[in-house]
Amino acid sequence: MSSVMTSAGAVARHRLFWPIVALAVLLLACVLKSSTFLDITIRDGHLYGGPIDILRRSSVLLLVALGMTLVIATRGIDLSVGAVMAIAGAVALSQIAASDNPESLAVVLSAIGSAVLVCLLIGVFNGFLVAVVGIQPIIATLVIMTAGRGIAMLITGGQITTVTSAPYKTIATGYWLGLPVAALIAGFFFLAMALITRRTALGVLIESVGINPVASRLAGVRARTIIWTVYVLCAFFACVAGFIRSSDIMAADANNAGLFIELDAILAVVIGGTSLAGGKFSLVGTLVGVLVITTLTFSVTILGIPANAVSLFKALVVILVCLLQSPVVRHKLRARRRATAPAPVEVPA
Repeated sequence: MSSVMTSAGAVARHRLFWPIVALAVLLLACVLKSSTFLDITIRDGHLYGGPIDILRRSSVLLLVALGMTLVIATRGIDLSVGAVMAIAGAVALSQIAASDNPESLAVVLSAIGSAVLVCLLIGVFNGFLVAVVGIQPIIATLVIMTAGRGIAMLITGGQITTVTSAPYKTIATGYWLGLPVAALIAGFFFLAMALITRRTALGVLIESVGINPVASRLAGVRARTIIWTVYVLCAFFACVAGFIRSSDIMAADANNAGLFIELDAILAVVIGGTSLAGGKFSLVGTLVGVLVITTLTFSVTILGIPANAVSLFKALVVILVCLLQSPVVRHKLRARRRATAPAPVEVPA
């Protein structure tokens, strides 16, 4: 009996316990309101249902949060991801719209390649400001956050660029093996980064730089290169997210594409247990945080919460989860449980 209680206590102390509980509660609330929410059906060889919608809608945030996790692990922050998404959509759709054959796969791949190159240069610029110049990450990335949408508007001529291109639209609305292409893209990059960071030295190097950049540099770690790398990766993932978002509406909206997504990404990372102080990080935790935020958005709609109270409702849930994860709160809860635990009964010899 004591071993069972010890195991249960260990599970409750895990940093992902409360985020998973929050996710389960949100799913339960959706099921109670709509009994068919978790049902998955097959139509025309494609999977449909609430869980599939959550996976598809989580793809953009998961990609952005994936890069944000790596940056935060090095004691950094990247506020430019939303602007990078806008630039990616602007470059890709402007090139497709200017071509003679928007339906050509070669044209779409060329446009995607051009957008990736531009976004990688932005990541290099962010990394240069942080790693070489020594500017605080929040200030360095604020430059692109404010100027990036202006760049996107210059690319689109200040208009919302719309195109009709079946190959490009497949990125967000297509299906492969019954699953949404957007979810498969996000899942591929998530698994790739999980393997790279845990099966190679990259994850350890990122954590060492985040824990103590000076000590890691003295130990022979190229801290500047690591920091540069994570900002380039963050820009790349934001670029891919920009493709999915612009493909979903088949338009490049420089003002609204990825607006405030950096805040949701930071929340997802924090909910997942990664500290903003840098050091150890958890990509699985980030995935759970993304699912919590996406499911929370679904819950707001299904539960019929008024639109003017949506932000407040999301804030309350996120604050509750973060408080339950707080070391101070968890310590006090454990102390209270120990204080209220019944004293052991002494058995006379």
